Amino acid sequence: MSNFQTLDRLLQSFVDNGLPGCTLHVTQHGETIYEGFFGMANRETGEKITDRSIFRMASMSKLPLYTTMMILYERGEFLLSDPISKFLPEWESSRKFVRQPNGYVTTVPTSRPINISDTLSMKCGLPYCNSYGPTDNLTLRAMQKAMQPLVAKGHFTNREQVAAISTVPLACEPGERWIYGFSSELAAAIIEAVCGKGIDDVFQELLFDPLEMPSTRSRFFGDTQQRMVQLYRRESDRTLTPVNLPIDEKHLPGEEHEEGWARLFSTGSDYSHLMTMLACGGVYKGRRILGRKTIDMMRANGLPNGLEGSYFAGYGYGYGVRTLMTHAEGSNGSLGAFGWSGGFGTWCESDPSEELAVVYMHNMVPCEEEYYHLRVRSAVYGCLE
Repeated sequence: MSNFQTLDRLLQSFVDNGLPGCTLHVTQHGETIYEGFFGMANRETGEKITDRSIFRMASMSKLPLYTTMMILYERGEFLLSDPISKFLPEWESSRKFVRQPNGYVTTVPTSRPINISDTLSMKCGLPYCNSYGPTDNLTLRAMQKAMQPLVAKGHFTNREQVAAISTVPLACEPGERWIYGFSSELAAAIIEAVCGKGIDDVFQELLFDPLEMPSTRSRFFGDTQQRMVQLYRRESDRTLTPVNLPIDEKHLPGEEHEEGWARLFSTGSDYSHLMTMLACGGVYKGRRILGRKTIDMMRANGLPNGLEGSYFAGYGYGYGVRTLMTHAEGSNGSLGAFGWSGGFGTWCESDPSEELAVVYMHNMVPCEEEYYHLRVRSAVYGCLE
């Protein structure tokens, strides 16, 4: 049996060994059972990590996105079998790359159009830059070419981006293969079409206000820019260099900074409200946000062979979340626990069987997620009675 002093020692060891700073929030049965703040938000100014520190979510922006999709689904706004062209007409038909045995590549019509289930399960056939299937690079290069006029313009909306990509041949048949990629942009465009308003307004109405997440947004307001932690790059000699990335400019107000759908920023406390709701059957402080059975569907595995890579060992993938399928790969977490992570070091998991929610955050590149996140997971579960 571990205890919460173990968590304190672990997180302090992260900082002692060179991590700039981090925070961890753990709730169970809707109550906070641990929160810790370690290290610096800005090493140059001496500002410490606190409960007001704001972190870049990067890909952890997807949890609010897909939770919103689930809310709209259970309100009857669409069926998962609906083609996305019902809301995005330019996607009525699509083509795919096919590599022949002789090495030549052709394009042929897909057997069916992309549907909403494909966007939720990352099976649209549209990669980001980190996919390695036999035709993924062909699709990625075609996506980059289709985007050139928008990039030259200097700014563009997610709706413009989605329309431009509709001309691109897919890397595979819709529904055939999990590819981490452009599914999220399609989902955001569908949300805007269904709700008749921008994604930021939808998030605030359906999630951020009901879940009391006042510091979670995509655009800076008030003092949020000043509260964002400094991003650091860890060099090969393990020293830290402060860096500023173009993604931070996308948080600035004004259309000149808009590119696609902006990434979110949040605090550990804010984000723990979302994960607590998902861990507690869709209820937050007595108010139902999402149905329990809808959450069960969201976290049901749709990948028979699971996700690839040691960081994902034991996990499958449901609708917008990874979900733990086996203990055989070294996890002491609960089967069916689910969540995701972000490329700057954020990580979260909800566990309905224990009504447990875990939110860990740091901002560093490379984020070294496997080292930090798996140790936090092991230590948190070791603290449970």
